[in-house]
Amino acid sequence: MSTRYAGLIERYRNRLPVDDYTRIISIGEGNTPLIQLQNIPSIIAKDVDIYVKFEGLNPTGSFKDRGMTMAVTKAVENGSQAIICASTGNTSASAAAYAVRAGIKAFVLIPDGKIALGKLAQTLMYDAQIIQINGNFDSGMSLVKEISKHAPVTIVNSINPFRIDGQKTAAFEIIDELGYAPDYHCLPVGNAGNITAYWKGYTEYAQDQGDLKAVVSKRPVMCGYQAAGAAPFISGKMVDNPETIATAIRIGRPQSWDHAWNAQKESAGWFDCFSDEKILEAHKMLSHYEGIFCEPASATSLAGALKDIASGKIAEGSKIVCTLTGNGLKDPDTAINQCKDSHPVTIDATLDAVKKAILDKM
Repeated sequence: MSTRYAGLIERYRNRLPVDDYTRIISIGEGNTPLIQLQNIPSIIAKDVDIYVKFEGLNPTGSFKDRGMTMAVTKAVENGSQAIICASTGNTSASAAAYAVRAGIKAFVLIPDGKIALGKLAQTLMYDAQIIQINGNFDSGMSLVKEISKHAPVTIVNSINPFRIDGQKTAAFEIIDELGYAPDYHCLPVGNAGNITAYWKGYTEYAQDQGDLKAVVSKRPVMCGYQAAGAAPFISGKMVDNPETIATAIRIGRPQSWDHAWNAQKESAGWFDCFSDEKILEAHKMLSHYEGIFCEPASATSLAGALKDIASGKIAEGSKIVCTLTGNGLKDPDTAINQCKDSHPVTIDATLDAVKKAILDKM
């Protein structure tokens, strides 16, 4: 099978815990584009190379598919007939899709009224068993961990180590495409599985290279960014009632807490947080200037990069990768609400009317 079109397990089989007899559960995930920004660096007038790893082009529209292909593959290998997760939306959609592919059941716990419409639509269409709770993601995660002790289900949240193994492949792809690791890697941080996974990927790649390629053996500074209303890594303690418009990172009790701190410390990186207004500003910049439509939480990585470039914390001449975790179609309501001044106008269906409408905007 061509690795160009195969899923990430086939592409990186020798770096993942599978063997020749493992039944791979895949929907062709991975191999997402690494896009160099062309206009935003000119706008900020800084000599930097900024790339975005657009994970919104995975099969279900988010980076979760990277971990889910591994988690469900191993669940099936171990004889599981059902998986379960707590979710702010992306994990539920991904788990449901991969469960369908595997022919097993998916149970998902989501916060009632706190999930973006696009994500809920996906999970419904994938026919998952949806359980809405009167609580947030952190409450759901606590319940999932308890339920797994009493029911024959496999947890596929990022506490499942196979999720991290799948997600680390994004770091492999970046190095394979660039030929080296970036100087800085900027990520949104919610449950903190992704910053954990990227650091693991960069570390393993560097170790595998040994002395063959010093330029590939370096590892980036890891920069994790949160929403101000859901920023436990900034306060240094868990947050009981996280709130932010960036629903994908509306998490107050990250499950990969210790691993994320380790990634930050080992890489000499940092954490920071941003208001919803700043996150939405970066969200709109990507669409308006680069033609890249991501979900709001994704843009937190760019907000962080731009702030740290402006302050000089990230030096000019640096090569920076920002992970965009999900597709903009995940949260259409937020996107539409940001464009109130750009709503369509209605005119007569005549040549003169159309011509006037165009020329008025030229």
